Amino acid sequence: MVSESDAAARASSSADVVGVGVGVGPAGDLPTDLVADLAAHRARLEQFGHIDEAACRRFQRSVEFAGRKWTAAILLAGVRGARRFSEYRASVDGISDRLLAARLKELETEGVIERHVRATTPVSITYTPSAAGLQLIEALQPLIAWDHAHGASDAAAPAHGVAREAG
Repeated sequence: MVSESDAAARASSSADVVGVGVGVGPAGDLPTDLVADLAAHRARLEQFGHIDEAACRRFQRSVEFAGRKWTAAILLAGVRGARRFSEYRASVDGISDRLLAARLKELETEGVIERHVRATTPVSITYTPSAAGLQLIEALQPLIAWDHAHGASDAAAPAHGVAREAG
């Protein structure tokens, strides 16, 4: 783990590197404030310590799963109150019935959606986010906040995903 004094020393030594122009970082290609920001971020990441290969593979699998098309949209629809298949279909713009059924089954297999079957006539099937699904949505909140701060405007956003509420 890197101490705060070591991190500060690295940040200041990185920020002291000045190129040709005033206020320009290494080799004259980066502004000094950006070099300082990068050094501070690097120091923060070093606090996590060494990440072994197995942890990297688990991280990669998790990121790929969370980033797979429709995963977040389906989970968000569930968090917003969708329970029946038709409610998910209405909440997730652009997804076909076949693909929604396949994704719900996959999300159930992964343990982020729970499927509840009631023996009524006709059979009633509902889907709800599991505790793991709610944790995944919670883990994605910083990404959502980052997108609000730095992402593309709503007009440039892709057409698929959860239908946005007005206002």
